Amino acid sequence: MPGRFVIALLSAGLFALAAVGARADTNPPAEVGGVELPSLAPVVEKIAPGVVNIATKGHVEIQQNPLFNDPFFRRFFGLPEGPIERETQSVGSGVVVDAENGYVITNSHVVANADEIVVIFKDKRRFEAELVGADSETDVAVLKIEPDNLTALPIGDSEALRVGDFVVAMGNPFGLSHTVTLGIVSALGRTGLGIEGYEDFIQTDASINPGNSGGALVNLRGELIGINTAILGRGGNIGIGFAIPINMAHQIMEQLVEFGEVQRGLLGINIQDLDHDLAEAFGVDALDGALVTRVVPGSAAEAAGLQTGDIVTSVDGRPVRNASDLRNKIGLKRVGDVVELTVTRNGEEITITAQVGEPVERVQQAARSPDETNPRLKGATLGTIEPGSSLYGTVEGVLVLAVDPDSAAARAGLKAGDVILSVNKKPVTMPEELLEIADASDSLLLNIRRGEWAHFLLIH
Repeated sequence: MPGRFVIALLSAGLFALAAVGARADTNPPAEVGGVELPSLAPVVEKIAPGVVNIATKGHVEIQQNPLFNDPFFRRFFGLPEGPIERETQSVGSGVVVDAENGYVITNSHVVANADEIVVIFKDKRRFEAELVGADSETDVAVLKIEPDNLTALPIGDSEALRVGDFVVAMGNPFGLSHTVTLGIVSALGRTGLGIEGYEDFIQTDASINPGNSGGALVNLRGELIGINTAILGRGGNIGIGFAIPINMAHQIMEQLVEFGEVQRGLLGINIQDLDHDLAEAFGVDALDGALVTRVVPGSAAEAAGLQTGDIVTSVDGRPVRNASDLRNKIGLKRVGDVVELTVTRNGEEITITAQVGEPVERVQQAARSPDETNPRLKGATLGTIEPGSSLYGTVEGVLVLAVDPDSAAARAGLKAGDVILSVNKKPVTMPEELLEIADASDSLLLNIRRGEWAHFLLIH
């Protein structure tokens, strides 16, 4: 009986798909014994003309041994003057989103370093494409082709997606043109994966593989709700793929078309997630929201009246899940946009209106030089993580701006780009804090974040 029950449920689900697809088709569905056969063919036929394959050619500079910068070595090995380059080729996918103007959305990494871009349709038509603009922070790029009898996919609403919704992916996996896969939305709002600077991914088990990047993720109405971007794992699909929500991708596209780049604004705050202990300390019951840990002097946030210890719970009426969610919501705003923030302060809910400001310098030099105050850190230039940095909003610590290769800091293992999270188990966010602890200590136990990894470094 249990087995029959499962089969019945699966059959019911498939026939529900068939009913959805049939409404989009002018041809009657196939039947066996008077029973309609389930099929997604009507949806696939609807989206196929708007999904394209993308082929690129380009050049990248080859990293050389420093010895080859010496003219003697170059002559000895017969190397040409100037940088050595190699030709690159790549394949990916894209989606026509504006047939009238010939705009195609794809991933930034699909067209990176491309000198030539060719867009290929299912009917074998080929168009040379112009790169309108690309944003590596969200991995979105916009191409323009000749608007000759194009079909654009209708834009859906990724905010309306629910976990468990059926989705269809189409693209060019492993160079296999216009491949279709079916799955569900496995999760929403995936962040912290380290794939992009701004992350708010749709997770799906619809099979996504190399070459699917930039392709379409659509709902059963044939509406574009995501741009397939990444997979978890190496080499191929394991049932965990990620797509950029179309609402985010379309906002980026509008700026790329208008300005050729994203004019990303900032509030000027450091933020972190809430946990149970912090929620209790700040007198709130829920863990949703982003805790403000620092307000940058002279920033838009300071002008609006935001304070350290505020908990931002919504932006323009849209709930804020965590720090990454707030960073995404503000990062998609343009400079000069006015936002309405709902903030919990001392247990009370208030509303703050802020105008998104211009980005400031990514890093700020330390007020004191460790060369003069602590010989164990000699040779390191320290700074704060400022708005505009890819680390901003994702990690709290002191940024190592530069390290003299012949210095004590370099011999201890510090590298430029490291983030010092704590010193002697005490969290630090400002160079002054770090140096104050270091000056009073015989040895330094540094907790270092380097890329996606963290480790401890002991300096005597």
